[in-house]
Amino acid sequence: MGVRPPAVARPAMSEQREIAARLRSLGLRATAVRCAVLSWLADHPHATANDVCDGVRDRVGSVSKQAVYDVLSACADVGLVRQIKPFGHPVRFERHEDDNHHHLICRCCGTIVDTHCRVGNAPCLTPASEPATGFVVDQAEIVFWGVCARCRANDRSFETNHARESSRLDGGERG
Repeated sequence: MGVRPPAVARPAMSEQREIAARLRSLGLRATAVRCAVLSWLADHPHATANDVCDGVRDRVGSVSKQAVYDVLSACADVGLVRQIKPFGHPVRFERHEDDNHHHLICRCCGTIVDTHCRVGNAPCLTPASEPATGFVVDQAEIVFWGVCARCRANDRSFETNHARESSRLDGGERG
């Protein structure tokens, strides 16, 4: 007798119904792939398209990478999915919630962590030239870059190098 593979965790039916209703309310069909993408992203924020594709395949079986890209694009267009585009890293995706949060990104390992906005309401920053440009700002995307605790612990020289760089900049050598 063969050993059965462990069952893949499936979202609760109530979650599936909520996702399907939300898709329909925004004019999108509630396909199995769309529901699976949104459900998977709820538990795996900051995922790459490849991560989403692998996760969705675990839930619904065979699905093309293009189908997942199409779902991510359609859901981003209607505000269900938010894209995070950190310079030098692949685009990441998360479910778009009605909160105003920003992201911390580790320069070493690429880990992305949510951080709540201190101001609360969007936009939390407004450009000094906003009235002169005629723009009405409704959102500000803020990304904080640094080094996470795990990477700092793995590189003991980080603290020394960081202190040296801060000292150099404080000494008037700013670019």
